[in-house]
Amino acid sequence: MLSSCYKPLEKCFGQGGDGLLWHMDLKPHASGDYSIAVVQANSSLEDQSQVFTSPSATYIGVYDGHGGPEASRFITNHLFPYLHKLASEQGGLSVDVIKKAFDATEQEFLRLVKQSWTSHPQIASVGSCCLVGAISGDILYVANLGDSRAVLGTRVSDGRRSSIVVAERLSTDHNVAVEEVRREVEALHPDDSHVVVYTRGVWRIKGIIQVSRSIGDVYLKKPEFHRDPLFQQFGSPVPLKRAVMTAEPSIQIRKLRPQDLFLIFASDGLWEQLSDEVAVDIVFKNPRAGIAKRLVRAALNEAAKKREMRYDDIKKIEKGVRRHFHDDITVIVIYLDHHQGFPNGRSKEHSIVDCTSAPIDIFSLNMDDSDDQLQPIP
Repeated sequence: MLSSCYKPLEKCFGQGGDGLLWHMDLKPHASGDYSIAVVQANSSLEDQSQVFTSPSATYIGVYDGHGGPEASRFITNHLFPYLHKLASEQGGLSVDVIKKAFDATEQEFLRLVKQSWTSHPQIASVGSCCLVGAISGDILYVANLGDSRAVLGTRVSDGRRSSIVVAERLSTDHNVAVEEVRREVEALHPDDSHVVVYTRGVWRIKGIIQVSRSIGDVYLKKPEFHRDPLFQQFGSPVPLKRAVMTAEPSIQIRKLRPQDLFLIFASDGLWEQLSDEVAVDIVFKNPRAGIAKRLVRAALNEAAKKREMRYDDIKKIEKGVRRHFHDDITVIVIYLDHHQGFPNGRSKEHSIVDCTSAPIDIFSLNMDDSDDQLQPIP
């Protein structure tokens, strides 16, 4: 059913969009609506994202690649099919199903690396953060590798007739900039005093990478891929004796309540610019249509302010160069109307299964409307 999950979207850029911004204003899922927006900063877009909808489940995926786009594009083609297949075989979603889907994706990528290693050694240093949400009935699962983030907007009473919405983070940032994560990595490697070092202004594992969990990054998981001359370019001549990263996701489960209004799934490019609370406030106070684009633009405005620039100035900066001002940013907003039933024939509409993925490269999409530009890399 999900073999063709990676398919091009309609080209809906909206008025006033810049050449590196793509968005989808609003689309239905089984218990509400969702909106997606992506802005490209890198020469090749390393963020990938997708939403799968059916009458029984909604899956949300945000994959923030590093070292290249290959790992995030690979996840787009493999994780949801594994998740759907395993859930069907084991009677529904569960923590075990999600862990097995992540592991199957990791093992499949490892096989690709082994096949390509001789001719393309750089593939061993490519990886991706992986954030997945799965909604089945009123149960939400959030699984995460890396520092993309899921945040819930929940309505609470302020003691008067009115109410406010508060932000609740539903994922763990696996980034050694976080002291708790740093201590976790150090505790797992008591014999390696340099497993985490402070370099170039931030904490990094082996002086190379900030995230501690990912799909890929095989050179930091398998000693046989930790070799010169590949590794010298990353500044760590010390041989790798055992894995310093993992693909084991942290998973949270919660029962959705009527006061839970919406979810924000986003790559760290958004959270570098906006706090959880600011992002939730923007979603709560603005119309649904185009809400993901509104969050992206708010983040770009913040990035511009830090450089004493305007949004229009940021728009003029080309991909690649633009990475010096902000990261690739992906945002998916999922509205939760489960407690309101299925208005406007929603339940009938969702007898159809749909899987929608954002473009793999926004610049190419803007330059060429042919579907050839949207095909995944094998």
